[in-house]
Amino acid sequence: MTTSHNDRCRLLNTQADGCMPSAFTMSHHVHILVRRGTMSFSDSRQHHAAQRNSLVIWQISNTIQTVECSPDFEADFLIVAPEFLQRFNPEMVWATKGYIFIRHNPVFQLIGDALRLIEEDFGLFEQRQAMTDSPFLHEVLGRLLQVFLYDLWLVLRTGLSQMESTDTASQLFFRFLKLAEGNALTERSVTRYAEWLCITPKYLSQVCRSVSGLAALQWITYYATFELIKRLDDADLPLADIADEMCFSSPQFFSRYVRKCLGMSPSTYRRNKGL
Repeated sequence: MTTSHNDRCRLLNTQADGCMPSAFTMSHHVHILVRRGTMSFSDSRQHHAAQRNSLVIWQISNTIQTVECSPDFEADFLIVAPEFLQRFNPEMVWATKGYIFIRHNPVFQLIGDALRLIEEDFGLFEQRQAMTDSPFLHEVLGRLLQVFLYDLWLVLRTGLSQMESTDTASQLFFRFLKLAEGNALTERSVTRYAEWLCITPKYLSQVCRSVSGLAALQWITYYATFELIKRLDDADLPLADIADEMCFSSPQFFSRYVRKCLGMSPSTYRRNKGL
């Protein structure tokens, strides 16, 4: 089977599809369920190993290298393009925690109910993506991705709940995220958040990069984009009203910001979605 890197959300198998997860690390988030054999790899921090029933998650922001697999290695793996994940991300708080936790813990050994949940989710992806004649395939796969993410966060909930209290930098980072969650729609300045936290913008950026690998402005834009998409998806909400709610002084500035976040104008985004 020929596979294109333009696939936005697709479940593949190393043997049946004749491709390896490492082929997609630069273009997709990759979720690997090891079926047989072993795999090892390195990221920017340490070396990792995975075996049968391991769930391996490679986020596109991670530097994955020196991937080695045993001769009998086989895995199912779900590839998700960043823009597809952005569109169908169902929740911000857990998504952010998951991003940080997985960045430092990319391999999980699944047993019992956790293994059953992930296997069932992968099975649903396999069934639905085969229905290529469905006019709703894109939307159906998006909804399946949302279910998968909820199940993934459930599997990782213990580690996610403990993460916020690990150290001072993490505590400050999550305070910043809480502020961004509630204010990013109208306040998109790193300086303003630093003032609220009583620190300098430079220190805030240092903390964000040390904990998450991303700059403070990227997180603000991430939260603002999440709120922006919700409003653009509401066809009854005029673009001018969205611009006003986001405190843009003119439609031109609003359109420029949407292009920066989504890669297209607000009217093009709605037209592409049939709104």
